[in-house]
Amino acid sequence: MGRRGAISYDSSDQTALYIRMLARAESAGSIPVRRIQRLFSFQRHLLSSRLLRGPPHLNPLHILDEDYCGQAKCMLEKVGSWNFNIFLFDRLTNGNSLVYLTFNLLNQYGLIELFQLDMVKVRRFLVLVQEDYHNQNPYHNAVHAADVTQAMHCYLREPKLAQSLTSCDILLGLLAAATHDLDHPGVNQPFLIKTNHYLAALYQNTSVLENHHWRSAVGLLRETEVFSHLPTEDSLSIERQLGSLILATDISRQNEYLSRFRTHLDEDDLCLGNASHRHFILQMALKCADICNPCRPWELSKQWSEKVTEEFFHQGDIEKKHKLEVSPLCDSEANTIASVQIGFMTYVVEPLFAEWARFSDTRLSQTMLGHLGLNKASWSAMEPEASGSSEEGESEPAQVTEEPSSRALSQGSQKS
Repeated sequence: MGRRGAISYDSSDQTALYIRMLARAESAGSIPVRRIQRLFSFQRHLLSSRLLRGPPHLNPLHILDEDYCGQAKCMLEKVGSWNFNIFLFDRLTNGNSLVYLTFNLLNQYGLIELFQLDMVKVRRFLVLVQEDYHNQNPYHNAVHAADVTQAMHCYLREPKLAQSLTSCDILLGLLAAATHDLDHPGVNQPFLIKTNHYLAALYQNTSVLENHHWRSAVGLLRETEVFSHLPTEDSLSIERQLGSLILATDISRQNEYLSRFRTHLDEDDLCLGNASHRHFILQMALKCADICNPCRPWELSKQWSEKVTEEFFHQGDIEKKHKLEVSPLCDSEANTIASVQIGFMTYVVEPLFAEWARFSDTRLSQTMLGHLGLNKASWSAMEPEASGSSEEGESEPAQVTEEPSSRALSQGSQKS
């Protein structure tokens, strides 16, 4: 056990000890001012900090950098493709997909030059961001962040957004995508609340993870001084807007955002010349990017489905071990990958992407809805496996070789 009433997992005993050490040092005046400022990021000094996790693992494949980076560079030429294989790209970059992809996009949009950013500071920021994702998480790791950033890039290129967004909007969209799950512990908010985790107390049980991701990102921005050359009010505005975007990914507020989006579309009153409306669309774009896995081609979507379910079931195992109520979808004995995915697609993904297609009725939207329909059908076909009716294992779904037809679009956008 760690602190009284809290479940000990992932070094909580060390955390409590370290917090006490910090408190004593601060009261004695022995912590430098710069370090005190950095405490607001939390991931640097608390449960999941690099200090507690130890030095990053050194990948021996660095000797193949020239070869691998050549292939990765070829992939980046098609970074706007919806079929972009982030798993392959991560292998080609020796586990540095988030750094390479985000830095490339910032350059591609001309943001480094436009905002006069120091490339060394930007690269250091991205390296620290990538380090502070937990690679032991099957799903909420740096590869997921890179995948969401690539999806955000695809959305930013959609006609309605490309014609309306400012350079600042694009910068915020990419930074929010890259940091939206920063320092994710691999468990959900209800778990943090019922184990009396310090983050739940800190954020008063409200958008606990999202607030932590945001504050962690702000901490790294300040530490690396990426925006230190900008007027203070500008850098503070960027931090606030970054928080607004990341907080929108709180799945518990899904209906709130979806209802607002639907109302705007019904009343046809979205004006992208309006800064607040543009920001809202960026929020919806990030929400779509965050849960777009079921809309990817099967070979990519299936891998993500397996990874997120593995993470859910791992949480369920921890809950069983400590005699806690097992969270929904986290009981491996009561759920299958297929059942989890079918429910998620039906109640969360389909309603959101149907509305996004109303807003941005493009080839990409049709492609996403087409894949969504086919992937859902594929998981549905696997459900009988649970009762032993199939001995062949997983079947391969129908392949999408062309843009989905209007029939596929219709199928993919059905609501429950």
